[in-house]
Amino acid sequence: MHKDGLRKFAFAGIGPLVFALTLGGCSTPSFDLFGSKSSASTDSTTQAGIVKDDDVECPDITIRSGAATLTITGKATPSEGSTGAMDLRYQGSIVRTARECHVRGTDMTMKIGIEGRIVLGPLGGPGQLEVPLRYAVVQEGPSPKTVMSKLARIPVTVNPGENYANFTHVDQDVVFPLPRPLGLIDAYVVYIGFDPNAGPVEKPKPAAKPKKKR
Repeated sequence: MHKDGLRKFAFAGIGPLVFALTLGGCSTPSFDLFGSKSSASTDSTTQAGIVKDDDVECPDITIRSGAATLTITGKATPSEGSTGAMDLRYQGSIVRTARECHVRGTDMTMKIGIEGRIVLGPLGGPGQLEVPLRYAVVQEGPSPKTVMSKLARIPVTVNPGENYANFTHVDQDVVFPLPRPLGLIDAYVVYIGFDPNAGPVEKPKPAAKPKKKR
């Protein structure tokens, strides 16, 4: 695992219409999902014998294979058969990610930020979407173990006259117990990806109001 220190950001970048993801290295970012540059790491406690922020690595973020894009077609679900490019309504992608870690007693609290994009297809149009995004903390190994899993539903609005919409989501409350021994956290990975099985992503349009009779 690439060890980039606590409270530094890890990024994944893609172009607007190309959905192949490449994880970037760590650096002080000009892009900041959290609204300001992180300050130096601060210990959660200075008491002897208590775990501090600097004692453990902040798990890396990885885009889960097969979940890097969200495809919404003209069919009810993509599983109803093969679809062509002309069936596409919307396609979503994850553009960048960021994370920050703090130790709170026997738990680790992660702040995870995600920036993504929805692009309109031939059948798409302006309106509101609800993007289902799942992230899971997994302890990798011969028998991978899911430590925690969480689903976020992110509202996205495509404005009239636009062919895409960006969205940002920051979750400040991804909490899981620290492993024992602490060295096991080196095997922890945060996987993120779209979860189309979580439910419909396109909100129904409101029914047209009946015209008043004159």
